[in-house]
Amino acid sequence: MAATLVFDIETVPDVAGLRRLHGLDPALSDADVAEYAFQRRRAQNGTDFLPHYLQRVVTISCVLRDPQQFRVFSLSEPETDEAGIIQRFFDGVERFTPQIVSWNGGGFDLPVLHYRGMLHGVNAPRYWDLGDGDYGDSRDFKWNNYISRYHMRHLDLMDLLAMYQPRANAPLDDLAKLMGYPGKLGMDGSAVWGAYNEGRIAEIRDYCETDVVNTYLVYLRFQQMRGVLDLEERRAEEIFVREQLERIGAPHWEQFLAAWSN
Repeated sequence: MAATLVFDIETVPDVAGLRRLHGLDPALSDADVAEYAFQRRRAQNGTDFLPHYLQRVVTISCVLRDPQQFRVFSLSEPETDEAGIIQRFFDGVERFTPQIVSWNGGGFDLPVLHYRGMLHGVNAPRYWDLGDGDYGDSRDFKWNNYISRYHMRHLDLMDLLAMYQPRANAPLDDLAKLMGYPGKLGMDGSAVWGAYNEGRIAEIRDYCETDVVNTYLVYLRFQQMRGVLDLEERRAEEIFVREQLERIGAPHWEQFLAAWSN
């Protein structure tokens, strides 16, 4: 079994960047700066969803599955800053060359990591290998790399299942619940900024971790559909995931397991 890395990010407005771009009064609070940006965005686009390059990364949660382990972990504030969060994520890609799996990672998570990583001078040569690098197996990346949309080294499940048609996209929360998995618990992406302002970074991290485990469970269904797993293997892996989460014993995993109905 090769390493599989399922990931999800949580972001907040880049308040410092917004101050710099718009020359805002230093006396304005962070909340006021963000509200200024939201109102400006609504006037332009009818939505307060800020552009990718103005999304500051506060958490990346991951499931790492390889022959030795099933591990859920987060790279997050306050333990490290945005530059450290992003660098450590790409260091993992460098170390393991994993299959990476996301839900809308091509539409949101990875573009954010590209812009923010470049802003901070992050180094990620393995991730950006397109088959012309110095690695011994670099030529293999010409035909299967992390960047090209139709390659599988990064698997954006939402994009692939919808056959790359945005009108066919499904919400992860709905799809997970239809399959008997817990789906989102206690928070969604729209609540992250408010929670961050209230200092609830641990709650954001816990929410992101449950989202990434939902993604892994949906990925198992996909692996069964494409013939990589049979029914018994998929069910055995789900039992294994339950056991690993039970061993952690944290409240968000207790809630997650209680909501897992299948």
